[in-house]
Amino acid sequence: MTELVTFFFVALSAVFFVVDPIGVVPIFLAITSNDAPDKIRQMARRACVTGYFILMTFAIFGGVIFKIFGISLGAFRVAGGLLLMLTALDMLRAKRAGTRTSPEETEESARKEDVALVPLAMPLLAGPGSIASVMVLMSQGNTRSLLFAVPVLLAVTITFVAAYYILRAASLVQRVLGQSGVAILERVMGLILAAIAVQFVADGARDLLRTP
Repeated sequence: MTELVTFFFVALSAVFFVVDPIGVVPIFLAITSNDAPDKIRQMARRACVTGYFILMTFAIFGGVIFKIFGISLGAFRVAGGLLLMLTALDMLRAKRAGTRTSPEETEESARKEDVALVPLAMPLLAGPGSIASVMVLMSQGNTRSLLFAVPVLLAVTITFVAAYYILRAASLVQRVLGQSGVAILERVMGLILAAIAVQFVADGARDLLRTP
């Protein structure tokens, strides 16, 4: 039971920090600056629902992808860890992660009527890093017991419920935290995410070395 609870907190930390809804707040405010409050809430809801189903799909069917492409769990752990490390390094420098969206994409999004699906749901909330994270976590859990899939699915659910309320109150979050507060939180989350990324790589390397 203790191992299950520990795994849940690892999964929640990894998923929440890589989805990083707090870091999405400034971008969300920028691309919805000309929209009415009702439309902003609607876009936040649609983005979170879409992002949630994207991650849940990859979490549940990620094993099938491994089999189709003949990818070993060890190789994917290393790849996922390296991708998370890139995101973590950007967070430590309070810099927008290049693996999620580029400045040009953000500028283009500000001119769109509806940004809920692109870029909010994908790639800001459900980007390559978060997809890799849930697939690795699910694979790690399934090597122990199917019961370990529950903490990962619960972590994804909690993350997107929190993301919805954070984005819905984006203006308040920005006012309360300020630019400095957001940057400090980004760095703290980046440090924890970097440690999780190193663990992913270490576990993957160990698996690959054991493979005959």
